[in-house]
Amino acid sequence: MSLEDLSRFVEALRRAGELIEFHEPVSVDQEIACAADRVSKLPGGGKALLFHRPVSTDREYTAPVLINALGSEKRLSMVCGVSDFHGLTKRLSELLTTLQTPRRSLIEKLEMLPTLKELASFFPKYVKKAPCQEVVKTGDAIDLDDIPILKTWPEDGGRFVTFPLVFTESPDDGKRNCGMYRIQQFDSRTTGFHVHTHHTAAEHMREAVAKGENRLPAAIAIGGEPAITFSAVVPLPPGLDEMILAGFLQGKPVKMVRCKTVPLHVPASADYVIEGWIHIDELRREGPFGDHTGFYSLADDYPVFHVSAITQRRKPVYFATVVGPPPQEDAWMAQAIERLFLPLLQQTIPEVLDYRLPFCGVAHNLMLVKIRKAYPGQARKVAHAVWGLGQAMFTKTIVVIDQHGPDVHDEAAVAKHVLSHLNAQHSFEFVLGPTETLDHATRALHFGSKVCVDATRPMPGDPGAVGEGSGITGIRTDARESGRAGRFRAPEKPTAVPAIEIRDGLGIKARWSAGEHVCVFELERLRGHQAREIAQVLFEEAGDAPLPLIVFLPEGLIKPGDVSALAWAALANIDPERDIMFDEAPAQLDGRWTLRRHPAHIAIDATRKDASDGFTRDWPEMQLHGEATLARVKELLAGKGIEMPE
Repeated sequence: MSLEDLSRFVEALRRAGELIEFHEPVSVDQEIACAADRVSKLPGGGKALLFHRPVSTDREYTAPVLINALGSEKRLSMVCGVSDFHGLTKRLSELLTTLQTPRRSLIEKLEMLPTLKELASFFPKYVKKAPCQEVVKTGDAIDLDDIPILKTWPEDGGRFVTFPLVFTESPDDGKRNCGMYRIQQFDSRTTGFHVHTHHTAAEHMREAVAKGENRLPAAIAIGGEPAITFSAVVPLPPGLDEMILAGFLQGKPVKMVRCKTVPLHVPASADYVIEGWIHIDELRREGPFGDHTGFYSLADDYPVFHVSAITQRRKPVYFATVVGPPPQEDAWMAQAIERLFLPLLQQTIPEVLDYRLPFCGVAHNLMLVKIRKAYPGQARKVAHAVWGLGQAMFTKTIVVIDQHGPDVHDEAAVAKHVLSHLNAQHSFEFVLGPTETLDHATRALHFGSKVCVDATRPMPGDPGAVGEGSGITGIRTDARESGRAGRFRAPEKPTAVPAIEIRDGLGIKARWSAGEHVCVFELERLRGHQAREIAQVLFEEAGDAPLPLIVFLPEGLIKPGDVSALAWAALANIDPERDIMFDEAPAQLDGRWTLRRHPAHIAIDATRKDASDGFTRDWPEMQLHGEATLARVKELLAGKGIEMPE
């Protein structure tokens, strides 16, 4: 079945057994979002949910709400026309190979004609009439309250459009951009326009201001061909049209129609289109919002979007998502993007064998990279190359293993491999640079540190390796023969952590282990730099003996023993160069003074920070559903035979 609009997608999900339908009234105020959040945590991402009777305090909406529809490998593969995510890698890899293969003879050039014809079919097609304009509302008829926009978390600043396809064009060159920026409804005719400084729409606003203009036209499409919604979240380089990617994924062009009140084109298949103007110099407080990091992004001032028209289908479906502590629907989209981009990453960094964005890393906090290592320092070169690639610049932690390491998709094996070979003196490389706007732990908004963890097998010339490289192989013959070529030796097994939790004044409320290589301390906050103080005590009491990796967390943040949640919390709550702590002492090496680190004394301060730590920004709270909402959702899911995940 062709997925040329959202209704056909719903029918395809129904036929595939991938849809759970609710016919009783369910509130747009948290209940729908909570149900999707809980279901998304079932094995494999659960199923898509369709709510036929969404309600608010004063009305029942005529449009059903579809949510978690892209939250599994199977459903995203349906959207992209492949059997699984590896099909995305294969399709793009084959296309790149075809385009880059030299064609010398006339026959070879003629053989390219079908491919060129297929490429032409990826480009948008412009039409004059469209389903998205079957109903047109302007003037006094405009009312955003008629759309079942969701409030997803208790502390959200209001109702947000969470799957918006936001269309803007460059005032300089007219190039189109389709981004996904959350849209908070303020009233019946205005919304916030939340866009981060690194995003293309923000650049379009800067271009408008440079031309002396104080507003920018925009159109917010909702629904339509599901491939368009997926394409809007793919981090394409500026200037590349997301509609071409959508055409490539679905194998046919996206039909576009001109808006009624703004000079833009939108997908003809959309269910809703909200047209209007961004008033760049009119700012209003937007947020908070329960975001994909698992923490509320704090309220801030953003431009106001004034609605000039709402167009829609006669029988629309409202497409929505909810984001929060992983795993969520967006985690599956990140995994699809990971597979889609692998061939492009390998073209830029050819030694990359594979890479992985684990769910716990919420797309930008952790990347696992496997390389074919051929020379010393190569892992760090790869990390710096990744940091130079578009939105990959936001990647907080890059862990690099080589061809001798485990399958990068076996996250448990990679974790064991890395933790058993961490060396504080040689494994870490820190850099400073731009950071994701929603990263609450960075030392400043948009700026902080990132870290490469080099877990590759050391070669002569690598930090800490014995011997020096020479010649094209990088391996000295004498070093290889004498056994000094930097063999990959595991450090001594860590000892037990000194039992200091009984002491007064340290604030240690709980201690638990995550395997033999990690020990977690949960702290009651008493003062600034508390974790650093305790780490120093641990280091001193251990003496020369090795320790497991120490992680400090706020008391009660996660369930003890939940390793995935531990990884999520530790990654989210750190600025790596500031919060990864070592047992260091000055030492003289080759006639100069340097700081030497104990190789097996490493601690991570993933506690919340405040002014007593020298942290000047507000620290957000983790997203949690209220008891009443959870009870209602538990009842709803039980009616479908689903036991609600904790």
